[in-house]
Amino acid sequence: MRQFDLSPLYRQTVGFDRLFNLLDQASGFETSQSYPPYNIERTGENAYRVTLAVAGFSREELSVETKENALSVKGSKEPAQPSDGREVLHQGIAARAFERRFQLADHVVVTGASLVNGLLHVDLVREIPEAQKPRRIDIGVAAPAATIVESKAA
Repeated sequence: MRQFDLSPLYRQTVGFDRLFNLLDQASGFETSQSYPPYNIERTGENAYRVTLAVAGFSREELSVETKENALSVKGSKEPAQPSDGREVLHQGIAARAFERRFQLADHVVVTGASLVNGLLHVDLVREIPEAQKPRRIDIGVAAPAATIVESKAA
């Protein structure tokens, strides 16, 4: 993929820093980060759900945070050492710490999170402020223009 140098645009614009940062992040997208796997679903007109496969993690080992239009899901797990003399010959179940970040659009807020059968569900809703919602303006009927009659002095 081609890399575009956006630095000349930085000098000629004011207030578009966030847009350029998003473009820089999108162009440097890492495909190597694949743990934990996740789905993003639309559950309604303005409702979404992010589902992460976090098998083996308990509620206490997971944290969900939002800050400055970013959703961050972290998991920290101490590697379990068998205390009864067993030794692990193959460990295919991941027990490593992770942090997964998602960029949120404006006015998207987290409404809840739940952990069910090894899947962490994070529910999101886009709440558009009343001032930014489209509103219908009724078209009224204008009153007829008043006619002015000139009176002449006799």
